[in-house]
Amino acid sequence: MSKLVLSGSTSGSISLESPAVSGTTTLTLPATSGTVLTTATGQTLTSPVIAGTPTGVGVLTAATAQASTSGTSIDFTSIPSWVKRITVMFNGVSTSGTSNWLIQLGDSGGVENTGYISVGTFLGSSTSGSNYTTGFGLPIGSSTHVEQGLIVLCNLTGNVWTANGSFAGSGSAAGFIYSTAGSKTLSTTLDRIRITTANGTDTFDAGSINILYE
Repeated sequence: MSKLVLSGSTSGSISLESPAVSGTTTLTLPATSGTVLTTATGQTLTSPVIAGTPTGVGVLTAATAQASTSGTSIDFTSIPSWVKRITVMFNGVSTSGTSNWLIQLGDSGGVENTGYISVGTFLGSSTSGSNYTTGFGLPIGSSTHVEQGLIVLCNLTGNVWTANGSFAGSGSAAGFIYSTAGSKTLSTTLDRIRITTANGTDTFDAGSINILYE
C-alpha cells in the first residue's frame, strides 16, 4: 500500500514524500496570506494564516437584525441550502393586537402555512396550551405583552424541521414563560423564515428580531 511520508533531516529541513503511484499526484493547499509553509521550533508548530472569512457547515453566521416596529410580518430570506440549525432571537417584541404569534418556514415556493404539528403554551399565574397547524405557535394574546427569548429550528433529515423555544414575558406578561415546540416537513429545501401573527393583520410595534444559522 502506498504511503504519504513527512520526514525531517539533521539539517533542519522537512520534506514531503509522495507515494510511488502511476499518474500524477497533486497536493492542493488552501489560499493563504503570508507564508504557506508551517514552521517548527522544538515541539511548537505554527500554522499559516488563511485569508478570507470561512463559510459553510459548522460556521455560525448572523443575519442583519430587523426592527420589529412595523408591518404584519418579519421575513429572513436567502438562507443557504447547507444550513442545519437556525436560532430565531427576539428582544422586546410586541404587536398591536391579541392574535397569537407564528414562526413559519418556507422554500423556493414561498412561505408555507399548513402542515405544522405544534403546541404553544404559557406558564405563570395561569396556564394554557393550544395546538397550531399554520406555524410554530405562541399564545401571546395581548398588545401589552412584550417578549424576549429564542426559538431553535433543527433539520432532522431531508426537508423535515423541528422547533423548540421559549420566551420571557415583560410588560403585562411579566412573570410568564411562553414556549413552543413541533415539526414541519417542507416541500423542498428551506431558504426563508417568517415571523407573523395568526390573523395576519396585527402589526409589530416594538423590539427587534434576528437569526443565527449554521
